[in-house]
Amino acid sequence: MILMLCGTSDARELALSLSRQGLPLKASVVTSSAAERLEEAGIATRAGRLDRTAMISLLREGGYRAVVDGSHPFALEAHANAMDAAAALGLPYFRYERQRLIYDSHPRLILVHSYEEAACKAKTLKGSVMLTTGGKTLEVFARELLGDPDIRLTVRLLPCLENMEKCLALGIEQRNIIALQGPFSRELNEALFRQYGTQVMITKESGAEGSVDEKLYAALDMGLYVILIMRPGMSYGGSGNVFDSFDGLTDAVRAAL
Repeated sequence: MILMLCGTSDARELALSLSRQGLPLKASVVTSSAAERLEEAGIATRAGRLDRTAMISLLREGGYRAVVDGSHPFALEAHANAMDAAAALGLPYFRYERQRLIYDSHPRLILVHSYEEAACKAKTLKGSVMLTTGGKTLEVFARELLGDPDIRLTVRLLPCLENMEKCLALGIEQRNIIALQGPFSRELNEALFRQYGTQVMITKESGAEGSVDEKLYAALDMGLYVILIMRPGMSYGGSGNVFDSFDGLTDAVRAAL
């Protein structure tokens, strides 16, 4: 049995692919809604965050033989916990990593390497800022941008209770919350930018399957500034078990099992 961390839409497709090829697995997701979608597709699932200790216990008690990490490219803690837990039990670890995209230079495209740097850059640009990086680091941007009379901060995030409670606690007004689940078409992105008079859009370099291109190029074509937070580097300890294709990962998992 394989334990697979599923944190993206393409990870869900990878889980389905592995299952169809006769590799038994259980998916680990954070939210109950993600669990429901996988269960509907016939994938056994457990929901909730796992720290290193909890993951080791789960792997040991479940008799798992391998870990497949399909969590989000920015989920560094999840990657580290999965690697450490697999190593502690002597299990093979396989990472599915979305292909990176290469962006051409553009006078309104600003590349940064942290949430803090993105927030500080937005503060210098001023205007109507749309944040599309989710709720996990919302406080970083609230701290820098809320209260500035020359900035309107609009946040676009998943419509879950945790996000709504965080917005309320941070003082983000209801009129500045866009609670929607993607993926978003270029047309919808453009409509939202127009509706909120967006002048600066902040996003993450999630990868080829992360729908970043749709909003990034829509924003640039509309004359907006785009602050792009580059994917963080992650050391896999020299492991060769990192793949950007379903076929390569599947072949490696099958060989290991």
